[in-house]
Amino acid sequence: MPHIGLSRLAFHPSGRFLGTCCFDGSWRLWDLELCQEVLHQEGHCKPVYCISYQIDGAVCATGGLDAFGRVWDLRTGRCVMFMEGHLKAIYGIDFSPNGYHIVTGSEDNTCKIWDLRRRASLYTIPAHMNLISQVKYQSQGGNFVVSSSYDNTAKVWSNKTWQPLKTLSGHDGKVMCVDISPDSQYIVTCSYDRTFKLWAPE
Repeated sequence: MPHIGLSRLAFHPSGRFLGTCCFDGSWRLWDLELCQEVLHQEGHCKPVYCISYQIDGAVCATGGLDAFGRVWDLRTGRCVMFMEGHLKAIYGIDFSPNGYHIVTGSEDNTCKIWDLRRRASLYTIPAHMNLISQVKYQSQGGNFVVSSSYDNTAKVWSNKTWQPLKTLSGHDGKVMCVDISPDSQYIVTCSYDRTFKLWAPE
């Protein structure tokens, strides 16, 4: 399955498809049962670095080093929303559980919340002191968002006020990625300091 360098990949909610992000500015969707490419989109002018799916699998969102995000209809392959507003590269992107909102995290040290119905940015969070490496919505209810950063921390944000609920400090190096357990009981971070840590959200 040839690419010109891969940055990230993610399974489609159905489990049948896999999305891959490529350094040539494209992203691709693969049918794992047929072992073939079913979509090849080239909407970004720099490497694509992150991908996320709406929970029903009808659309996906991508973010790139061109500082833009895009939402794609997987049935037609068309871009249905263009997200412009970050000043630097987007390294993290995720859908809310209800599918109406997207969070992006950027090298400009901010997170942005986007509304798919309004096709607009709702809120900008001055989140960190360095590049934001990943962002994740809580999968049960979307009550909080977690961001990880090269400032050696991760932060938990309220989805009502977009104020910080908790700062996860303890790593001695850049926090490279973050995830939330399916039951929302744990947050996990991994760092350039060669460790991963488990945290309680509250």
